[in-house]
Amino acid sequence: MSVGSQDEPAAALRTQVGNRVIELDVQGMTCASCAARIEKKLNKLDGVQASVNYATEKAHVVVPAQLGADDLISTVQAAGYDAALPTPEAPPRDRAAEIKRRLVVSAILAVPVIAMAMVPLLQFPGWQWVSLLLATPVVTWAAWPFHKSAMVNLRHGASTMDTLISLGTSAAYLWSVVALVFGSAGEIGMTHQWSFSLERDHHLSSIYFEAAVGIITFILLGRYIEARSRQDASSALRALAEVGAKSVTVLRDGVEVTVPIEKLAVGDEFVVRPGEKVASDGEVVSGESAVDNSVITGESLPVEVQPGSTVVGASVNTTGRLVVRATAVGADTQLAQIARLVELAQTGKSRSQALADRISGVFVPTVITIAMVTGLGWLLAGQGATFAVTAAVSVLIISCPCALGLATPTALLAGSLRGSQLGILIRGPEALEEAHRIDTIAMDKTGTITAGQMSLDSVVPAGDADEAELMAVAATLESASEHPIARAIVAAHSGPLGQLSGFAIVPGRGVRALVDGRLAAAGNAALMSDLGLMVPRTLAEAADEAARRGASVMLVAQDDRVIGLLTVADRIAPNAAAAVKRFQELGLRTVMVTGDNQAAAEYVAAQVGIDEVRAEVLPSDKFTVVTQLQADGTHHVAMIGDGVNDAAALSQADLGIAMGSGTDAAIAASDLTLMRHDLMLAADAVQLSRRTLKTIRGNLFWAFIYNVAAIPIAALGYLNPMFAGAAMAFSSVFVVTNSLRLRGFRPSR
Repeated sequence: MSVGSQDEPAAALRTQVGNRVIELDVQGMTCASCAARIEKKLNKLDGVQASVNYATEKAHVVVPAQLGADDLISTVQAAGYDAALPTPEAPPRDRAAEIKRRLVVSAILAVPVIAMAMVPLLQFPGWQWVSLLLATPVVTWAAWPFHKSAMVNLRHGASTMDTLISLGTSAAYLWSVVALVFGSAGEIGMTHQWSFSLERDHHLSSIYFEAAVGIITFILLGRYIEARSRQDASSALRALAEVGAKSVTVLRDGVEVTVPIEKLAVGDEFVVRPGEKVASDGEVVSGESAVDNSVITGESLPVEVQPGSTVVGASVNTTGRLVVRATAVGADTQLAQIARLVELAQTGKSRSQALADRISGVFVPTVITIAMVTGLGWLLAGQGATFAVTAAVSVLIISCPCALGLATPTALLAGSLRGSQLGILIRGPEALEEAHRIDTIAMDKTGTITAGQMSLDSVVPAGDADEAELMAVAATLESASEHPIARAIVAAHSGPLGQLSGFAIVPGRGVRALVDGRLAAAGNAALMSDLGLMVPRTLAEAADEAARRGASVMLVAQDDRVIGLLTVADRIAPNAAAAVKRFQELGLRTVMVTGDNQAAAEYVAAQVGIDEVRAEVLPSDKFTVVTQLQADGTHHVAMIGDGVNDAAALSQADLGIAMGSGTDAAIAASDLTLMRHDLMLAADAVQLSRRTLKTIRGNLFWAFIYNVAAIPIAALGYLNPMFAGAAMAFSSVFVVTNSLRLRGFRPSR
């Protein structure tokens, strides 16, 4: 066996203990069963563990050292598909655009074909030959994905709805060609006479191009809508990649050199200036600053760091200059691990597709058998080959799943449009599969239940100190600082600022300066102790209480005494308590999952009425919490979040809901996105999802019943293929009309 070639991209090959991980781009998959088939083939190789993602068209394969990418690619090709190592610079494949091109061509050519077949006044001399000319590109080029899928499945002894589409349209087209060439249907001046049932004639006088092109166009429309909803599944990974730094300033022999992030190695020391992203996970070598980890950990307050402190890649340095030694790079960083969890959570998520494939595995062979029995039965009954074959074609046409193909995407589209009007963006049918069974809703705290922005919480003067003077001194001191807490205090002060001079930052303590010529300081209790100042008991008690509820405390001193304190906190978002109450009215258990400390989490939970609190949760642990809630199979979990640290949990949840004010990674990983920061929209989203799923089920039921009921009528010779095609179109219209009823959805509040 071959080992990996030397030119295999490093991004595609990663080393695990004793094994390598190879990422492959897979082409040719048409449904979830294709992904399952490729996965099964790969896993038959010795020592291989493969996971194939239909949504992202990627294979994640763990292989022993003796196996290379060539072996995996040949295995995929032997299964009837194609694969290649990913090309980093290549743009992502736009499957929706590919389908759209076929749909547009198909629709343009199909409309006149259908119109001429159904409106006798349009049947000019030679119209049937024009129909052949227009129908041929539709049945061949536009329908090629269905034919290719049917052939691939035939190689594996399987059948899907694509098999039936290919058979039905090919049969209608080829029989029409035979009628034109060898029958009377090709005579100039021939017109179609409408008849519900088949005529017992032997002259091959009818053509059915309109049925073939109509089926293909309707199915392509459904596939296009579905592809549009599916193609963003991989955007979560792209959004996560965008979160990290693109370049890094590395120290080379004491000289600062800016290089691409890919050039950073473990052990390298790099510089992080105020306002820059930390390039990679590492340990602070020199410098002191406050680092905003909220994008990764969800912590609402910046974390003070100094030499020896650890920092996380993609976090933001807010104040001082830092020198950091890289301890993890590339795929080993926390950000990359979150991306991997997102990808794993997206794999094989669609249960309805698997169910549809199982149904088609029985339905398609049954229909083909019925069509063959129909043709043979009428031949034995002495009705002639023309009638027998036409009856068999009618069975194939009437059973083509046009309405079935439109049932989900049209309801999804109507629900999505209504959701956008309400401020809810719905992505993918998977968002609806579990919505009706959701019984637990997990929520992040920072930026979800809270506003996600620091603001002044309280002002507590000491003794006879004046509140206005306290605010003026604090705001003047903090006006020279870029710390988020300082910005919140300055923003809350509406009066004039004093004259500031001699400003100095005391690392890890606070700030000090002269305000209007008087010594002033603002910071923590350690700073007051350094200045030799006593903190009054009332202020100490107020500080302890503020800390218990998760607020940051700033003590303010002037001259030789502490004149008061200010607290800064992330306020609870409007409607948060009302939304939690509504969740509970919908029968949902509420769980807060946050990286913040236990005291802050419990305080916020009590304010809004949360049922359960999971605090001090690391980014990967949020994924684990959701998994644990789902583990026993009795709980179906929705997750609401807004940060990169929530992305994996949002993907793993049965229903992921992202705040529109959050990060691109969270939005991309979610099933639903709330376009404004209003938790009440999440309750609206659950209701809309349930209603949309109910509509999809109704569509599927009536579309399937239509097929089942019409097949015996066609087999008995009471259904002309022309009428079968028209009935197929009307069933599709019914599905679309039923879906459009979602436009009138009104959430109950």
